[in-house]
Amino acid sequence: MSSTTVTATSSTARKVIGSLGVLGAAAAVAGLGTFGTFTDSATPVQNATVDSGTLSISATRGDSLPLNVANLVPGDTITRAITIKNDGNLPLGSVSLAATAAAPASILTTDATNGLQMAVKSCAVAWTPGANNTLTCSSGERSISTGQIIRNVDLGAVASLAANGTDYIAYTVSLPLSADNTFQGKSAALTLTVTGAQKTGTTR
Repeated sequence: MSSTTVTATSSTARKVIGSLGVLGAAAAVAGLGTFGTFTDSATPVQNATVDSGTLSISATRGDSLPLNVANLVPGDTITRAITIKNDGNLPLGSVSLAATAAAPASILTTDATNGLQMAVKSCAVAWTPGANNTLTCSSGERSISTGQIIRNVDLGAVASLAANGTDYIAYTVSLPLSADNTFQGKSAALTLTVTGAQKTGTTR
């Protein structure tokens, strides 16, 4: 009985000593961080704010002429106007006009040579409506691009590249005289989209 009691006591003593050893090591480590460190700070020399710009472009009808046209024949043309404005506070890297066609595909838009063609022009002032659904430019008319209707046209060095800049654009859709009988009775639903892309970021 006595021997058993001593053994239990001895075991308990070793556990206590072991625990004290761990506590001692922890205290020693904590003591390493008690040395003082000199620090200093100064008030801000300059306060700075960073604001992001706003990129925004709008495209509105530049005339009141009808958009839907029926009974087109080879040699016919349709001219309509768009007013484009950079109504953000950022300059743009490019402004483009893209024509797309809704499904199903039509020979009017898939035939690059005999199908619908599109010419894009700009005017320094708003286009003036005339007789027989025509539009005329009284000052500064400039040709931008001609070709198959389904494509993306970079408008180049237009005024809307600059913030608050406005452009007066006219697009002419035509069916070439080379369109034969296979083009009869066809239709196409077209969408024109104006896109403004930001300039490449620079060091400020």
